[in-house]
Amino acid sequence: MSIAGTPEGARLATILALMSAVAHAAFGALQKGRHDPWLTRGAIDGWLAVLSAPIALFVVPWPDQTTVLILAGAVIIHFAYKLTMALAYERAAYTVVYPIVRGTGPLVTVIAASAIFGEHFTALQWVGVACLSGGILLLALRNLSEETIDLPALKIGLAWAVLGGLMVAVYTTYDAYGIRQSPDPFTFLAWFFFVTAFDFPILAAVRYRRMAAPPQLGPLMWRGFAGALIAWVSFGGVMMATRLDKVGEAAVLRETSTVFAALIGWFILGEKVGPRRLFLMTLVALGAVIVEMGG
Repeated sequence: MSIAGTPEGARLATILALMSAVAHAAFGALQKGRHDPWLTRGAIDGWLAVLSAPIALFVVPWPDQTTVLILAGAVIIHFAYKLTMALAYERAAYTVVYPIVRGTGPLVTVIAASAIFGEHFTALQWVGVACLSGGILLLALRNLSEETIDLPALKIGLAWAVLGGLMVAVYTTYDAYGIRQSPDPFTFLAWFFFVTAFDFPILAAVRYRRMAAPPQLGPLMWRGFAGALIAWVSFGGVMMATRLDKVGEAAVLRETSTVFAALIGWFILGEKVGPRRLFLMTLVALGAVIVEMGG
């Protein structure tokens, strides 16, 4: 907290935001699989509640009244975000949904951070935002051209993806406000992961019981455990970055996760990238560099 707003804090915020981007790419790749997105998210949140409980209850200081009220709002906002993402993944492909969500989020977050926190980007930084968001959205259009599912389902999925991007901006701005208002940022983080993790395990359990051929619980639970550990790094990292430095810059840097997701798909999942995607990935990375260097 002593280095917040200093050059040292800005450097640490950059490292945390990029670390969050790598973790979020791994988080997205983890959700891309044979498991139903509702079940995967339910397993992740179930483990988040289990792993966060001892930290929240016995390690960090308990939240004050203001933090409790902010956490109550976070529960509602993050449930809405997770709901939109599950509905989007249910109707459209991961490679289409993910870039649309990540491309919409930083643009709206930068505008919101300007209005709420008084942050202002330079003209050069806006060029960087345009490169990054434009590259991500063009990547979504490139992936969209390869889709073969029925058009009505795709339109619904795209609508949920755009709404998911707006929710990313809402929760990024709200969480930044929350962690700044809390006397101890780690209190906010621990209790955030604890109290926002109870909704989807219930929905997933109901969905699992109604399935005609439910999947085996073992692999699903292991995926959920790994996802919970990654979520602490991904979401916790970007929240700490917004505590130390500008919200807008942290949000933009975090969306380089699209580049890391493509690299994971290329080197680990064996997916084809091609020259067009490689160019767009470079455009996204260039946008992030411009935002960071142009401030």
